[in-house]
Amino acid sequence: MQVHLKIWRQPGPTHAGEFAQYTVDAITPDLSFLEVLDQLNEQLTEAGALPVEFDHDCREGICGSCGMMVNGQAHGPQQRTSVCQLYMRNFQDGDTITIEPWRAKAFPVVKDLVVDRSSLDRIASAGGYISVKTGSAPDANAVLVDKLSADRAFDYATCIACGACVAACPNASASLFTAAKIAHLALLPQGRPERKKRVVKMTQQMTQEGFGDCSNHGECQSVCPKGISIDAIAQMRREYIRAHLPF
Repeated sequence: MQVHLKIWRQPGPTHAGEFAQYTVDAITPDLSFLEVLDQLNEQLTEAGALPVEFDHDCREGICGSCGMMVNGQAHGPQQRTSVCQLYMRNFQDGDTITIEPWRAKAFPVVKDLVVDRSSLDRIASAGGYISVKTGSAPDANAVLVDKLSADRAFDYATCIACGACVAACPNASASLFTAAKIAHLALLPQGRPERKKRVVKMTQQMTQEGFGDCSNHGECQSVCPKGISIDAIAQMRREYIRAHLPF
């Protein structure tokens, strides 16, 4: 199997970028997409050229490090999959695949396919925590949580902060990411002491980072590798209204 890769190359944040064309041969359908990039980088290194920079770590869809646009889709054509879990069986022999970094004002390009996503860390740091007493962990049944709330909180907590929702949104909004962090804590009793402060601080930080507003396109939930629903955004808006009520 042979594929042609059209990859965005950019030396640094202050430099202009452009697409470069490469061809990779001897690809098997069971290779992951990142393994093909590894193979390409071996070719480039052997030829004395600079390898393509891209983020990765666990390669198991857990850490959220990897992320790129593949043929105009965040994480590629396979739903509920991060790009490290995308396999070449989703492509055909001779395909031309266009690969770009996340495109958002709040995600400046560092080099090639690598972007600075520390803006998401600052949103989480603004209020994504709870007040707990230090010491040994309490018994599992010491704080009762109904199953519906526990299940919803767990679904929202699966967010891996990859940034695909931002890249796919026409407004480059971080609403789904921020909402997931707010909602999963708001649904649990451990998160209630900071409940009102949390939603205000995190939404303010989201605006300060330069993210756009949500306009309910729904593309964020379509590309989310964990399938997080935009119901989280509705929960965030309810939390925001509640935080400004006088009681």
